[in-house]
Amino acid sequence: MTEVFILDAVRTPIGRYGGALADVRPDDLAAVTLRALVSRTPGMDPATIDDVLLGDANGAGEDNRDVARMAVLLAGLPTSVPGATVNRLCGSGLEAVIGAARAIAVDDASLVIAGGVESMSRAPWVLCKPERGFPRGHETLHSTTLGWRMVNPRMPAEWTVALGEGAEILADRYRITREAQDSFALRSHVRAAAAHTHGEYVRELVTLPELATDESIRADTSLAALAKLKPVFRPDGTVTAGNSSPLNDGAAALLLGSPDAAERVGARPLARIVSRAVVGVDPHLFGIGPVGAARTALARAGIGWSDLASVELNEAFAAQSLACLSEWPDLDPEIVNPDGGAIALGHPLGCSGARLLGSLAWRLHRRGGGYGLAAICIGVGQGLAVVLEGLA
Repeated sequence: MTEVFILDAVRTPIGRYGGALADVRPDDLAAVTLRALVSRTPGMDPATIDDVLLGDANGAGEDNRDVARMAVLLAGLPTSVPGATVNRLCGSGLEAVIGAARAIAVDDASLVIAGGVESMSRAPWVLCKPERGFPRGHETLHSTTLGWRMVNPRMPAEWTVALGEGAEILADRYRITREAQDSFALRSHVRAAAAHTHGEYVRELVTLPELATDESIRADTSLAALAKLKPVFRPDGTVTAGNSSPLNDGAAALLLGSPDAAERVGARPLARIVSRAVVGVDPHLFGIGPVGAARTALARAGIGWSDLASVELNEAFAAQSLACLSEWPDLDPEIVNPDGGAIALGHPLGCSGARLLGSLAWRLHRRGGGYGLAAICIGVGQGLAVVLEGLA
């Protein structure tokens, strides 16, 4: 198998729902990251890019006609560069990178851009076609922003609960208190704010006219402020807007290449992709999807928890993240999301997996090497994980 390197990784700032990026189409957001990767690699002839793979969890609005191909055209890449869009819901961006890495590993490609995009602000409402013309009753518009919609009636009801209710189920099962969730959320905001202050995200961020930095970080929040928020999914629950990831807009992309491609374009690799894994779990327990995926990815890499220098775990909910951490007793929690996570930075669904991996690659590169793990939970009950080896 051919080795696969991450040669570069970029992302847009992550915008809040209805915020600074709400007027930017998802295909335009994705195109920004493609142009940035090309401009940052002057030794690369864009015509030599074998493929562009982008994850996109929604695909019901302006991203509905293969947003990867649209982004290729909007970015001004040669029309000979193809593009494909993949959907594994919240794991779509990471799935795109995994697919690109496999193509390079088996010599189907040598240079591929992979990433993801989501505009939750611009996700449309959809109206189902009536079974017969001129229906007399009222019709229902379904929001495509997040979660289950137009559910198949054959699906067991226990599986189709709201994502936040799934987090409540895990909080009950793992005995995770409201205080623990709020403390985890505060940690995310404090670390994300400090990371921006210290320039940890500078190398990966592509500044936009609409937004220069991540919009959801609350540097001034506190446990007292978080404690005032009411539960969202149960009257007596513990999951609030404050200890959950927000709705967001953003895009991320990574340039992947073989050793020959890296030499050809004159790029100094950030990291090597070592292993990857995907698992399935019960849909209502989607939050623990990363548990099995991470264990499998580590086993395939031939390393253990103590070998890891850093971990990026997507923070869909504090309860979900804490449930995963409780299943990994040999993992030092201090190395998890040292620069903040999705509760503070945001969770633009199709983008998030690529954002995790790109941030991890840059962090390992900055520290001069070491192993890292990126893992993400996925609605409808799946988990993805990738192991990287940082390169100095």
